[in-house]
Amino acid sequence: MRDDYPSRRSARPELMPRLDPVVHSDWEAGAPLSQADVKRFDADGYLVLENLFTADEVTALQAETARILGDPGDLDPATVIREPDADEIRSVFRIHEQSALISRLAADERLAGVARFLLDDDVYVHQSRLNYKPGFQGKEFYWHSDFETWHVEDGMPRMRALSMSVLLAENTPNNGPLMLIPGSHRHFLTCVGETPPDHYLSSLRRQEYGVPDDDSLAELAHTHGIAAPIGAPGTVIMFDCNTMHGSNSNITPWPRANAFIVYNAVSNRLVEPFGAPAPRPDFLAARKVNPIRVENGPLKKSRS
Repeated sequence: MRDDYPSRRSARPELMPRLDPVVHSDWEAGAPLSQADVKRFDADGYLVLENLFTADEVTALQAETARILGDPGDLDPATVIREPDADEIRSVFRIHEQSALISRLAADERLAGVARFLLDDDVYVHQSRLNYKPGFQGKEFYWHSDFETWHVEDGMPRMRALSMSVLLAENTPNNGPLMLIPGSHRHFLTCVGETPPDHYLSSLRRQEYGVPDDDSLAELAHTHGIAAPIGAPGTVIMFDCNTMHGSNSNITPWPRANAFIVYNAVSNRLVEPFGAPAPRPDFLAARKVNPIRVENGPLKKSRS
């Protein structure tokens, strides 16, 4: 397959134009987003949706994530990632297959239905995770485009995927909220440095390859600015797969926790990696496509 987004192949970074649409559907009455929201997502590469879940739903999600954090013994050990300089849990991957409630969340019409509309296709979960940023110990997630990694290391062909971040704790200006560069999704920034074997073993704790260069980041930030949306638990921040984003360390006492669901179009299923010796494990990049059966109604834990 031709590689329209080559990265980690040159000694110099390059800012290339995006070759794929951001919104793949035409808006019409009855769409799950307003026309203004669709235009905003297309222009900025992200959108904040408030009050998407009820107080009871948020409480159920918080209780489930507290249970997982408090007793991770039943989790697949490979999916549990620790902080780079501490034993605190940083992320838990493939969480939609390890929690009935998160599985139901991933299939919810308010998330999966929106993803299906924006991508104009059936969707499946490419990746899911819980991100914890514990008080005092939570380290930064450096600037990156998810698509660059998913393309180079996982073999995602096109920019036809998006992330939904469901806030599970108050995200404030001080506890390391998600930061994004609006409009950065309109460019593809290549990275420098050949991907080493089994890169994921270190990159999930601290990434060194697939990291944008300072000069290009400065150019994007000076051109587009930086946004740091905050919100109460239950707020959803969705962003395009190629939007440049990151977050600061959390040096406050107040932890930050988010559930991430990454939706990929079924037609955009993974092929061989475009710039890595071998594919990453399935818990990071699903190679088996299971189209989501979208569910409606209140979010509550499924019986199993």
